[in-house]
Amino acid sequence: MKHAKLIDVADKAGVSISTVSQYLSGRYKYMSKDTKERIRLTIEELNYIPNSIARSLKTDVTKTIGVIVFDMAGYFTSSVLRGIDDYCKKSNYNVIIYNTDYDAEIEKKSINMLKMLRVDGIIIASSGKNNKLLDEENKNGTCIVQVFMEYDDLDISTVLSDYKGSTFNATEYLIKLGHKKIALITQEYEHIPSRQDRILGYEEAMIKNGIALNLNFINIWDRFSDLNKTFDEALKSENSPTAIFSMHSSVTAELLNYCNMNKINVPEDLSIIGFDELPLANLFKTPITVVDQKPYEIGQKAAELVLWKINHKKERENNKVIVSCELKIRESCKSLDK
Repeated sequence: MKHAKLIDVADKAGVSISTVSQYLSGRYKYMSKDTKERIRLTIEELNYIPNSIARSLKTDVTKTIGVIVFDMAGYFTSSVLRGIDDYCKKSNYNVIIYNTDYDAEIEKKSINMLKMLRVDGIIIASSGKNNKLLDEENKNGTCIVQVFMEYDDLDISTVLSDYKGSTFNATEYLIKLGHKKIALITQEYEHIPSRQDRILGYEEAMIKNGIALNLNFINIWDRFSDLNKTFDEALKSENSPTAIFSMHSSVTAELLNYCNMNKINVPEDLSIIGFDELPLANLFKTPITVVDQKPYEIGQKAAELVLWKINHKKERENNKVIVSCELKIRESCKSLDK
């Protein structure tokens, strides 16, 4: 089947090729309604599909945003992606998504592939292991927005949650319930300011309320460690906490499973707050109190920022957008003052 060409649309609509090009580019401010309607009907009749590759080579614009994430199946990330996609569709941009599975080499290949595809901008939740490449691309004029985390060695536009403020509020909520022995379970935070902010929020809440910091209550985990061992170390010591603040949704889910297996009743024996919403958390046997990062809004803000950078390329300043969080109080935290 022969595909219609731009000249075919122009001939049948009785206009010039440049007029059809202007219509396809949305530049028809001075075009009559009759001309616009003729072109639209001709495009439909001929089933004309613009050659986006040829147009991008000519205009250096593809109307495409590349997104790189480490796990698109997760509740939080999928909500961020939905926010990005909805905003981009509304702005007539397409989205290409790459999933890295926390593999830095796949992440590097994804960045290079998006460059080959000539995307107009990139939104990335990076591993922190390709910061030199991202820094070079950013300095060379690629419009890049980093989400979720920031790194000491990467000066780039970011969209982040209010990690410090939200952690402070959640910790103080536990303190007001009478808890003084509050443990954190977090990932390695050296050189990662966004994770450091969570620790700072916790520490500032404790200090403000006159509670001495106990570094033994800050437990570090990584994706390859045995979480049950981390839980054992936190809960089976002589000075065990009365509350645990988990900094990751997957850890919160594993902690709840651990409590169930070890007959630890929540909140009677242990109070729990999770950072990140859990799907259907309000339907659990004990509905879980969480810090909701508002992932859909993060996605919307990231898309808004990358499109702003695309339209203001002469302004090279990096921007930081902070999205507020919400403490959703449910039934997993017990008052010790009763």
